[in-house]
Amino acid sequence: MTTLTLKNKHDRRLKSGHLWVFSNELESIPTDIKSGSLVQVVSARGESFGTGVYNPQSLIAVRLLKTDAETLDTEFFAERFKRAKELRARLFPGEHTYRLIFGESDFLPGLVIDRFEDYFSLQILSAGMEKHLPQIQEALLKTFPDTNGIFEKNTSHLRNLEGLELREGVIWGKIPEEIKIYENGIQLSISLLKGQKTGYFLDQRLNRQRVADFSPGLKVLDCFTNQGGFALNAEKGGACEVLGVDISQTAVDAGFKNAKLNNFTDKISFKTADVFEFLKAEVAAKNSWDMIILDPPAFTKSRKTVPAAKKGYASINRLALQLIEPGGYLVTSSCSQHLEEQTFYELIQQEADHTQCELQLVFRGMQSPDHPVLPQMPETQYLKFFIFRVLK
Repeated sequence: MTTLTLKNKHDRRLKSGHLWVFSNELESIPTDIKSGSLVQVVSARGESFGTGVYNPQSLIAVRLLKTDAETLDTEFFAERFKRAKELRARLFPGEHTYRLIFGESDFLPGLVIDRFEDYFSLQILSAGMEKHLPQIQEALLKTFPDTNGIFEKNTSHLRNLEGLELREGVIWGKIPEEIKIYENGIQLSISLLKGQKTGYFLDQRLNRQRVADFSPGLKVLDCFTNQGGFALNAEKGGACEVLGVDISQTAVDAGFKNAKLNNFTDKISFKTADVFEFLKAEVAAKNSWDMIILDPPAFTKSRKTVPAAKKGYASINRLALQLIEPGGYLVTSSCSQHLEEQTFYELIQQEADHTQCELQLVFRGMQSPDHPVLPQMPETQYLKFFIFRVLK
């Protein structure tokens, strides 16, 4: 195994537990080592930081694995899967839908696996995990012997940064057109074959439950509804009227289907529209809502585009605040990892000032605990979620 040496005084972050070694932190970048190979990383003084997977094509040259293993065999992955499974069983007893592996937070950098009952959807975002896909598959089947199918959703732009091709498809077993899952007591029909990301956004599970808690008797608008997650929870919580809006007809159709599955069609409806244009039209018509939920896709995927993203977040929150009845609720979130929580919080406060609103923060959430945060890696904490009571 090749040993890579860090430049002098470039080990402080790794000593704190961070798992990434950047190319400019290494004394040299070997070009004769194949992408995805195992390497050992040592400090300038010879202190070892263990084994990692190497990619000379990436800015993140080495992703550490918290191990001294010289090979990543099926047993290595099976042990990590077992540990992750035990945590999820404690977090959600008796449930079989959750994020099983959350990359660095589960010490498997560049690997994401979601479980949907007896089906699995995975994303590989690093060359090291790509090279070991056969062992990952074998370990998954060993850990979950009742598995019916494994689907790879390897379409993220992050693969381009690793020099990996984009692809998706069934890699083991069979995947049906629809899979029935349960979340917060609500039945959902999801599609791994056609759904976004790994099939369903599991990171808002607990936040959707909080929306249900606040919803009794309210008229609720769920923006960027996707498959109706927040809208359905609001209906289950006792909202008197719910409207889900999304620009995707496929998403809206899925929302309708999920509403029918739960016999929620009396008080819930869905509309295909651009959320920004819809909110502007609502303001122009002087309409109002008791609760508006904003759960947009990430407006930025890099630090370079954060200023533009801030304008987008400011715009939708400003529009929403103009529509909320006094004493109503603004539910707003951001999954943009590069937008810091404090920045997002201050942005909302600024828009409240512009619209002459007073806000009371009544709930502050984050990603579901099956997306655990590694404290020494801020990159693993990405979801910001607030519920504000709006006074005018």
